[in-house]
Amino acid sequence: MTFTVKEICQEIWNLEEKYELNHKEIQGCYPWQLIRMYLYYEITRKTNVFESAQQSSLSLFDKINSFLPFLKNSILSNPLSGRENVDVLIFDHPRKVIFEDEYQDIYSYFLKDTLNKIGKSFETIESPYLNQHFRNNENIKENNVKFNDRILLGSFIHKTRNRGKLSFTEDEKQLINAVKEELETDFKIEIDLFTIIEDHILNFQYDYEKYIELLQRKNPKVVFLVVAYENKALVAACKKMNIEIIELQHGTISPYHLGYSYPENTMKSNDEIKEIEYFPDKILSFGDYWKNACPFPIDSENIISMGFPYFEENSKTYMKIADKKDNEPNDQKQILFISQGVIGKYLSELAYETASNIHENNDSQNFKFIYKLHPGEYGTWKENYDYLTKANDEFDNFTVIDKSEPPLYELFAKSHYQIGAFSTAIYEGLAFNCKTFIIDVPGVEYLDDLIDKDIVKKVKNSEELINYINSENISIQEYDKDYFFKSFDETIFKSILSD
Repeated sequence: MTFTVKEICQEIWNLEEKYELNHKEIQGCYPWQLIRMYLYYEITRKTNVFESAQQSSLSLFDKINSFLPFLKNSILSNPLSGRENVDVLIFDHPRKVIFEDEYQDIYSYFLKDTLNKIGKSFETIESPYLNQHFRNNENIKENNVKFNDRILLGSFIHKTRNRGKLSFTEDEKQLINAVKEELETDFKIEIDLFTIIEDHILNFQYDYEKYIELLQRKNPKVVFLVVAYENKALVAACKKMNIEIIELQHGTISPYHLGYSYPENTMKSNDEIKEIEYFPDKILSFGDYWKNACPFPIDSENIISMGFPYFEENSKTYMKIADKKDNEPNDQKQILFISQGVIGKYLSELAYETASNIHENNDSQNFKFIYKLHPGEYGTWKENYDYLTKANDEFDNFTVIDKSEPPLYELFAKSHYQIGAFSTAIYEGLAFNCKTFIIDVPGVEYLDDLIDKDIVKKVKNSEELINYINSENISIQEYDKDYFFKSFDETIFKSILSD
């Protein structure tokens, strides 16, 4: 049986409502809030709804080779050392890109400029990405950066030493067993719910204590972080210390994103909405569109549109190209495929079939095909995507981009069409006037709103895609590009800090 993302989410919500899972306290924490996103990924993987992300895995040699730097960072760049108070703590995104000649997190870099302008002290706590830190400035002290390796390493050791030692009560065991049995029956899979819950509780217990210690040492007035649903111990620690914690949007939010979506009927008890303890106080969003993107468990006034400075700054040059592409004669129209690891095999096959069918119809001279890989796919696509290798070898007008150049925004600016699934890049491509097609794969539900509003078209196969491309007048609804990504409003950020 094939499941949809919508069906999987609905079953999780049904269980949450039936057992009030988000509000069941076990071992001093709320484990369902900790595991719901992980559990969603586990179910989609075991039911083959999504492919495993095609990211390069670390070999044993890589892991051993990275341990010494990990240990070194834990000692020399330990955020728990020292007692310097700061006004603001920033937990940025581990993945960095080269921007303004240095590695930066595209979602939070602007905070530092504004904080320096208004004379607020701050420190950035950086977690490793693929077991290493990407930066070209070795003197991290000058940049107010500490590495989170010490807490992550301690958490791993704590979990390893204590796995199997948690003592669940009989009531807790009965609850976990009941949920486990329903999940396994409904999805026809085996799932080790006890181990999943135990691992998350052990990580949470250690991380929570260390973040309390960190907050006591640094005494910040506010904490900013990226990806709150992967940092729930930090959120809990901030709430315990009455320190406001604010999330910076980093990607697509939809009714089916369990990092954010808590449908109202899953939180009701005696007609009162209960608090989700491990959810940030505020979210600073890219634009007004995201304010109603899903049923958030916080008031709408706390979803604040502030813009996406990186997109705004980097798209300026290329917007001029985009404005001209539909008005200037062009021998070839560019078709851009936006890949993601979990749907990469399907999308690469669609791209090959589309190029092949157009070539067979002797129409290939009118089109140029660009397949833009996700950074996690750069090193593995030749082994994982046979159709992409064939397309790259067989067609002169088919190019695979497996590096960060040319910039993605340049590709958008020069492309007439974009095809993808549910990447945030889809919304960015819309801002460049790309006619947009969404492939009908699991996860397409994330863009139901855009499909329903006829802003994008859903396609099932290459024939349907080609028919749309060959149509002179594709019926696509006009939309306000600023609705997705508004201009950065620094005054909003300053007012948050002054409050």
